[in-house]
Amino acid sequence: MKDARIIKLAKNLVNYSTSIKRGENVLVDVHGDGIELAKEIVKEVYRAGGVPFISLNDHEMQRIIYSQCTVKQMKEMAEVELIRMKKMDSYIGIRAARNTGELGDVPADKMKIYMKNYSDPVTEERINNTKWVVLRYPNHAMAQLSGMATEKFEDFYFKVCNMDYKKMSKAMDKLVDAMEKTDRVRIRGKGTDLSFSIKGMPAIKCDGTMNIPDGEVFSAPIRESVNGVLQYNTPSEYQGFKYENIRFVFKNGKIVEAASNDNERLNKVLDTDEGARFIGEFSLGVNPYIEKPMMDTLFDEKIAGSIHFTPGRAYEECNNGNKSAIHWDLVCIQRPEYGGGEIWFDDTLVRKEGLFVVENLKCLNPENLK
Repeated sequence: MKDARIIKLAKNLVNYSTSIKRGENVLVDVHGDGIELAKEIVKEVYRAGGVPFISLNDHEMQRIIYSQCTVKQMKEMAEVELIRMKKMDSYIGIRAARNTGELGDVPADKMKIYMKNYSDPVTEERINNTKWVVLRYPNHAMAQLSGMATEKFEDFYFKVCNMDYKKMSKAMDKLVDAMEKTDRVRIRGKGTDLSFSIKGMPAIKCDGTMNIPDGEVFSAPIRESVNGVLQYNTPSEYQGFKYENIRFVFKNGKIVEAASNDNERLNKVLDTDEGARFIGEFSLGVNPYIEKPMMDTLFDEKIAGSIHFTPGRAYEECNNGNKSAIHWDLVCIQRPEYGGGEIWFDDTLVRKEGLFVVENLKCLNPENLK
């Protein structure tokens, strides 16, 4: 008997997240595990009148390819993939690595070649010109990262991914309005005192139509307006390496000091290109079911009471002019058990200790979204 939770998720992805219409081309892109979900998505795309395409990717093979790749090779691979991507109306990406460290020993210069010449142009085409949604799929590796038994993690996963995103979307409208009226943002917390402007920048709600799980409202700082210090308190796996205790010092928008458990490796990432040392996204996480980090960005960036402040490329729909081959969502949780913190919009305290304190935003606190 098929897991009804998988069928429900497939229906939500096709009919809500990407709203597939008759005749639309849909690329279902699987990285690692997730074939059972992919099968149900393909069936649901057909029911909606769409035309499914499938791509199956293996991380062990990708490691071999990337470890000796050349600029010419990556550019030609991108040209081929862009032909297909430009024919797609929608994209559903399933990410379920069997080993999150599989790419960890790929040389940094080779990862840079891959990111700049293949990943960046293909991702940009997908983000800007298709209806898209990206999600993880529960497997043993994800359960291990979360510190849960596999069965318990699966229960958590489907509770998060099949939540009522329409209810969340309605509540987010008030935060969108508040952010779009704000000039100065100040973030304070343990090891953190940061200020920047979001004046004139749009606020975008992420309500299950781009990522699953979802639950954030994002904007972008005016590129050169960021000043101060930000201490992240959530580990982040990036290009196969686990970074911890990342701390940035900003001056006129640029990261001028960067420290972590591996300063050299961190600074190499930030030296990918000029835009890698500037911020492309500022976001508040509000998913009521995600409470602790699990070393997976799609979950961690939605943690209730968190922010993420992202070095690298800005999104087209909230473009502060920053361009980069990277987009690295780094998370700081502000609930009391993680050191607390405050967010101010101009002269108003908006969120304290991870909870909204302004009356019309309390609808986004966990007890009101569950």
